[in-house]
Amino acid sequence: MNLTREPDRRAWVVQVMGLPVSVHLRGPEVRTDAVAERVERVFAELRTVDATFSTYRPDSVLGRLGGAMPDPAAAEPVVREVVELCEAARMRTGGWFDARRLPLPGGGTGFDPSGLVKGWAVERAARRLALPDHDLCLNAGGDVLLRTAPGRPAWRVGIEDPDHPERLLDVVTRAHGAVATSGTARRGAHITDPRAGRPAEAVRSVTVVGPELLWADVYATAAVARGADALDWLATLDGYAALLVDAAGRVRATPDWPGSRAAAQTRAA
Repeated sequence: MNLTREPDRRAWVVQVMGLPVSVHLRGPEVRTDAVAERVERVFAELRTVDATFSTYRPDSVLGRLGGAMPDPAAAEPVVREVVELCEAARMRTGGWFDARRLPLPGGGTGFDPSGLVKGWAVERAARRLALPDHDLCLNAGGDVLLRTAPGRPAWRVGIEDPDHPERLLDVVTRAHGAVATSGTARRGAHITDPRAGRPAEAVRSVTVVGPELLWADVYATAAVARGADALDWLATLDGYAALLVDAAGRVRATPDWPGSRAAAQTRAA
């Protein structure tokens, strides 16, 4: 009889950037000190990103600027990269993701790249966990990065119901790529409509799946800001699919959404 042994599993959870970040690994070396040290370097890198880009910390690079946009020509490379990515995100989303004039924690408006930084930082930090024959699920407050070794079962990611967090709207099975969710369930109407200059309230949540966490997160945030016609726009994004819950609680998905229950609801509507 040929029995295939399940790979060993280990998980770490740490509070970073004001949210829980978990690392789940499957593979033969997850109990070793060497792997634990790699995981700790992931968390350390995320702490460094928070110390640089947090708008809540007066001693961060952005805190010291008081909401002013960093000058790319004078900024350190990592800050310049984020500023340039924010401009690329503004162009890709037709202006619905715009980090230049957002509400700041201390009042007023200014540059706040938070809607991009989390996905960008997680992708960067996850490079430290490129381990042969190991599977990775890195979850940063609901934004999930996935990798799976050949021949291993894919990860299953539950999509939370924004009105009933104890329930799942759907489950997607992914071996690689990203699942990102933005919305009002956990933090209220914190995403700003950049054209109206007020909180976006037409959409309760948007979940985007695709190859890159940075862009899945940006697209989900832009879709919440965009509101009523966001699903039509999301359906045009090559390589990405989305699930949307509007303010009335209606669940809709793009035609290529990989889940089953939500897609069935959409087809029946």
